[in-house]
Amino acid sequence: MEGRTEHRDRARGAEGRHPATDRLVAAHPPVRAREVGTPWEAEITPDQEPTLPIRLPLDREIAALAVPALGALVAEPLFLATDTALVGHLGPARLAALGIAGTILQTAIGLLIFLAYATTPTVARRLGAGDRPGAVRAGIDGMWLAAGIGVVLAAAGWVASPALAGLFDASAPTTVAAVTYLRIALLGLPSMLVVVAATGLFRGMQDTRTPLAIAVVGFAANAGLNAVLIYGVGWGIAGSATGTVVAQTGMAAACVVIAIRTARREGTTLRPGLAGVSSSALTGGWLLVRTLSLRVALVATIAVASADGTTTLAAQQVLFTLFSTMALTLDAFAIAGQALIGHGLGAADVPRVRAVLRRLLGWGAVTAIALGVGLGAVSPVIGAVFTSDPDVRAAIVPGVIVLAAAQPLAAVVFVLDGVLIGAGDVRYLAWTGVLNLAVFAPLLALAALVPAGAPAILAIQLAFCVGYLAARCVTLSLRARGTRWIVTGVPTAGRGAPA
Repeated sequence: MEGRTEHRDRARGAEGRHPATDRLVAAHPPVRAREVGTPWEAEITPDQEPTLPIRLPLDREIAALAVPALGALVAEPLFLATDTALVGHLGPARLAALGIAGTILQTAIGLLIFLAYATTPTVARRLGAGDRPGAVRAGIDGMWLAAGIGVVLAAAGWVASPALAGLFDASAPTTVAAVTYLRIALLGLPSMLVVVAATGLFRGMQDTRTPLAIAVVGFAANAGLNAVLIYGVGWGIAGSATGTVVAQTGMAAACVVIAIRTARREGTTLRPGLAGVSSSALTGGWLLVRTLSLRVALVATIAVASADGTTTLAAQQVLFTLFSTMALTLDAFAIAGQALIGHGLGAADVPRVRAVLRRLLGWGAVTAIALGVGLGAVSPVIGAVFTSDPDVRAAIVPGVIVLAAAQPLAAVVFVLDGVLIGAGDVRYLAWTGVLNLAVFAPLLALAALVPAGAPAILAIQLAFCVGYLAARCVTLSLRARGTRWIVTGVPTAGRGAPA
């Protein structure tokens, strides 16, 4: 990883620009800039938009980041499905217990994904500015923050496990099994969060292959350990949790070893820096608000479907699964955007940043159209994969059609979200996240008035896939069309971040 990045940085020269950008600059007038403190903010005119010469190099870089990122994103749900199948043979009570404990853990990790999203652009920006030691140090600060949060949450979660499991109002045997799994699994939470933060370090260093390798080996080991501990040793659901903790600890150890070697190579410290940890925490706080707004929207959608009855809820669960699967592909472009945009802004290479934005939108649109066409083609029959109930199947069809039609809109949302995260425009994302919820709430309330079954599913999907995604698309597009998010260089404390 280090050799490839060092070679690439030398090729970009002292100013940190990509060679293709030099060809663009020669063909276009210089970018006008106005001082807003340090660093500066650029004003782009239409005739300065990047053209064809930069496309092929950029496409290769986008693919080099997005494809391994997609592999890592897909690896986790595949191995989680394997774990579910292993526990499922222990009986419905144990399977339900895994569902309860898994929901609690995945919610916590999902909300804390900011540990990667905050670290990636910070590392990438410093790398683009030519400060490799500073880039590595920023990533290590993020890992220290993740470890501290993990220890605190694990301790609090261990005490609160009975109360958390009790919120699901399950049977006594299921609740007891859920508490058992949860308390053991929480021991691996600090390790898992370190892996999340380290993933941000690797992505920021323009490397998504290392997270892919760690994910595949780690989750494969998890599946193997669980099979042995659940059935071979006879530990049951406790064996599943134990295998997960061991695998997570191994993944974290691999991340720490790589981070230590990289830090020593760059001659930077391994100790946490107060300024770096504080900066990560501040950025992470804004991203937490943004992520929480997304979670609230998803949970509210499920709640409305639940109030409509079993058929509507079952159909909505299938549609949520399909939405999540489609999102994995589009999210790979967002991850590439975080890394490339952060690097370009750190190098003060504004034409390249604009080119990255355009190419990501183009590839996102092509991919989304393909996904939408494929999903729409199987809409009459895909319900049979998930259920044999004719009413649920009938309710799924109109929802799948809406979901398929909304894929191009979702692509714009995912790409622009990743671009603005890469630019460090986190305050804007946080506040507009709340605004988007305010737009979505009355639409969802209207959907709740529609009769249960297929009509309700259609109304809920229109509210979410059209109303909510459109609101996000508008707020993200308005920001991306301007220049306030284009702040170059490495922001210092309190200065240089988009406002």
